[in-house]
Amino acid sequence: MRFFVVCPGGLEVSLAQELASIAQRPDCKALGAWVIDPTPTSPTGGVGLAAPLSAAMALNLHSRIASRVLLQMADAQYRQEEDLYKLASGLAWEEWFSSKQTLRVDVTAHRSPLKSLNFATLKIKDAIVDRLRDVTGDRPSIDTAFPDVRVQAHLTATHVTIYLDTSGEALFKRGWRDEKGDAPLKENLAAGILAITGWKPSQTLFDPMCGSGTFLVEAAQIALAIPPGAIRSGMYGDDAKPSRLAYRPLVTSAHGFGFQRLKPFNEASEQKRWVALKEAAQAEMIEKRKQFPDSGSLGISGSDINERLVAMFKGNWQRAQLPGLPVTRQVDALASKPPADAKDGVMLLNPPYGERLVIKGGRGQDRTAGDAERDSYEDVEEPEDRFAYNLETGRQSAKRSSRESLKKLQSEEEQDPKFVEFLRQFGQHLKDTFGGWNVFVLTADMALPGQLRIKESKRTPLFNGPLECRLFKFEMHQKRDATADLK
Repeated sequence: MRFFVVCPGGLEVSLAQELASIAQRPDCKALGAWVIDPTPTSPTGGVGLAAPLSAAMALNLHSRIASRVLLQMADAQYRQEEDLYKLASGLAWEEWFSSKQTLRVDVTAHRSPLKSLNFATLKIKDAIVDRLRDVTGDRPSIDTAFPDVRVQAHLTATHVTIYLDTSGEALFKRGWRDEKGDAPLKENLAAGILAITGWKPSQTLFDPMCGSGTFLVEAAQIALAIPPGAIRSGMYGDDAKPSRLAYRPLVTSAHGFGFQRLKPFNEASEQKRWVALKEAAQAEMIEKRKQFPDSGSLGISGSDINERLVAMFKGNWQRAQLPGLPVTRQVDALASKPPADAKDGVMLLNPPYGERLVIKGGRGQDRTAGDAERDSYEDVEEPEDRFAYNLETGRQSAKRSSRESLKKLQSEEEQDPKFVEFLRQFGQHLKDTFGGWNVFVLTADMALPGQLRIKESKRTPLFNGPLECRLFKFEMHQKRDATADLK
């Protein structure tokens, strides 16, 4: 079977490495041969591979970086919409799902000659519905919100590829996040960034602006070998329960994965393999918990100036089935200190651009517009061009292209003087306090190194949704002992 594993832009190399690691697991090797496509040298939005059908179960359970796992159903040339209909209607959809299940069809395109993607979507949907009606005498209903089955098609200039989505809800929805509004940093992007940093569980990890703890929760689950799909797969007896203030329900084992609603995966042989995959993961988790019996033993910690976000972090940590409470405290990033007994320290942060800098208590104090925006992005009216508004930072930013002068764009962007001063102070704080550490900062602000007054040693282009970002690496040198020089 052919699969295409989707990931955030810029993480293709990390995803390819992760897929190779998953394929080498003994329980995954037992499923059959895996052949992963060559690592992409340019952004492709994912990685292809050939593997047994059962690999879909392993990928959805274990891939931290994937957004979706798509099973290829057909690939052919096309010239017009009618070609899409003929291709889709010729596929045996009745072997995969029934007309009693609900359906959603999505189409993406790159340089397609077709004038309307909506019409292309309609033709593929009609083809599937007509096929099922002809074979079964009944037609499935369409549900764009919570469908049982998702079909995706991708159009290039000459070819169309049709996929069945084996994931269902996007894989960054792990089931542990419980907060009002959408998270500005997706869990799979956080996992991919951790892979880029080269952090290992034996190293100290610290986030001085941890917010709701996305980086730290992902890192702790990695250290404890908790699969990202653990909650959705039903590996825990009771699903995490959302708080009364939850804006949206958690994804639970009731939602599961898309493949669980497809006929071939409900055959006895596939069900047996699914149980074996979960049992192997459970055994690995038990062994890792012996190595890291409590949160302190993990060497993972964070802080934030916002009391409300620290409380969110604690809740997310517990719902992610991590031991005890996280090592965290409410403190200004400018007062943060390296954790005791730090080993090969790695600092990883995603600066909030000002809104957390104002709130110290979280209650009874004035809130900036940025804080209200952080609570719920649904209250923000987005412009037609999503690149024109930085959803992560709340700042207006210029639309960037490789042909434009970065310095010119930086000069055009509005700068908050208070935040610029904070960055200068924070850069000095890093030099004074975190000598010997490797510091990684994810930001959409290309001028950040200059504002910190630290020269980056590496910059990695990434995309947080449609937003172009950079992951900057700063190697903090140990301060020289002036007294030693005098001797």
